[in-house]
Amino acid sequence: MAALATLLTVGAGVPATAQDTKPVYRCPGPPVLYTDALSAEEARSRGCRVLEGAAVTIVQGQRARPAASAPAAGAAPTPAAARPPEARIDPAAQRARDNDARRILGDELRREEERLAEMRREFNNGEPERRGDERNYQRYLDRVAEMRAAIQRKEADVAALRRELAKLPP
Repeated sequence: MAALATLLTVGAGVPATAQDTKPVYRCPGPPVLYTDALSAEEARSRGCRVLEGAAVTIVQGQRARPAASAPAAGAAPTPAAARPPEARIDPAAQRARDNDARRILGDELRREEERLAEMRREFNNGEPERRGDERNYQRYLDRVAEMRAAIQRKEADVAALRRELAKLPP
């Protein structure tokens, strides 16, 4: 008879030691909290509900491992002389890379500045020419607002390019 009762409880998905386990609560709020560490009074005060008949699976998270090349916490960074020879970059090759980067950024900066000057001419200090499809004054105002926003974005792009150029060694 006892074997049959044990078989029925296992077959029904209820653990045989159901009396020994604590209730699991689901507490609202971002993030939703599932816990068995609360007393019944604490759970009621927080608005938690008891999870009954649901299987609870606990998955342990993995801690991020520090990268092998990163220095340990509190350790001084590895000097360039201590790096393996194959990891070092030839100074002439680095100068060539820096010169290429400076040339590319300079060309892009000139193009962006030219486009910004063209946009400002077209904007005409907030009074661009009205087009034929802008009989409705609101369309004109919308276009002016779009032009103003585009000019601000272009100015931010130019400023970013100048910052990037300033970061490069002379």
